[in-house]
Amino acid sequence: MTEARPLNIWIVSGEESGDQLGAKLMRALKTRLGAGNLRFGGVGGHAMGAEGLKSLFPLNDIAVMGIVAVIGRLPTVLDRIRATADAVVAASPDMLVIIDSPDFTHRVAKTVRKRAPHIPIVDYVSPSVWAWRPGRAAKMRAYVDHLLALLPFEPDAHRRLGGPPTTYVGHPLIERVGEFRPAAGERSLHKDEPINLLVLPGSRRSEVSRLLDTFGATLTLLRQRSSRPFEITIPAVPHLAREIRERTASWNLKPHIVEGEAAKWQAFRQADAALAASGTVTLELGLSGIPMVVAYKVSAIEAVILRPLIKAQSIVLTNLVLGENAIPELIQDDCTPETLVTALLPLLSDTPERRAQEAALQRLDELMRIGDEMPSERAARIVAEVLKTER
Repeated sequence: MTEARPLNIWIVSGEESGDQLGAKLMRALKTRLGAGNLRFGGVGGHAMGAEGLKSLFPLNDIAVMGIVAVIGRLPTVLDRIRATADAVVAASPDMLVIIDSPDFTHRVAKTVRKRAPHIPIVDYVSPSVWAWRPGRAAKMRAYVDHLLALLPFEPDAHRRLGGPPTTYVGHPLIERVGEFRPAAGERSLHKDEPINLLVLPGSRRSEVSRLLDTFGATLTLLRQRSSRPFEITIPAVPHLAREIRERTASWNLKPHIVEGEAAKWQAFRQADAALAASGTVTLELGLSGIPMVVAYKVSAIEAVILRPLIKAQSIVLTNLVLGENAIPELIQDDCTPETLVTALLPLLSDTPERRAQEAALQRLDELMRIGDEMPSERAARIVAEVLKTER
């Protein structure tokens, strides 16, 4: 009796967040299927590398965001798409898992499906078809066999839009909620203490460049209008910390700028309210129970291109999970110091607006619950089920 050959699974991610998801998936697959029964290939970063994946090239080659940035790196990105697809087809793995970064990973998947249709393809993280370009959902059926969704409303969205079979596997934040949710007494809105205000201008240089000055002017105005003192903490990603320090040096109210995940989560546990750029951080704030105001700006070119394409009722993930616009969001021309202060002021004391947000945020746990499994475990189970079906 011949010994079964190891399963060959290729995982292709396109940026840091996908690398983290890929590493957790690799660990969960080893637990479920046995480390000795698996071989991995593909594209990833340090986290996936630590789990045994030798990336075809560094993630920095393709981890670009924004229309202008993508255009500037287009020759490199197109070359990496071709090289990745060629490598997948040559390896003929038992499965290809693509993770997020659809401008890169979906082009790889389409090429692989055309040239090697026998390779099953699982997509981990849904593109935002519920927000813009909904026609992508139906097109994905041609090259995605199963979709692993991070948000609970996404399976219904794909059914409605004719997308591929989709399973909600849970957001990775669920695995870490204890790190950024306060313990008893760690957060309290005492009248005789300064308010702890989190300021989160984004994790990308383009976001910081567009929002930080507006946030600074907002805080100056807030200081004039607030009857209570407040302290500002800015959790900065390491590659932007120096820039944030330089650009906030002239602020009237000096922020505490902290680096590293541990310091960020400590700031979350102690924060009373937040002013944040739109993104995953709004879900982090929501699960932590922090009332917030959300702002966002894109370049003028991107605004013209994206405005007619956006279909969602909100750009805030927390609002989308809740199914209501509980969090104020101020976008483009509405993102001014005056409008931001007007939205923030009611959150700095025990007001109906603050209590309404707190009540809405308390619903998130139930809405995002997936049972006893962790998200990476559920994702690995679905991948294993697809493997079993296709073999």
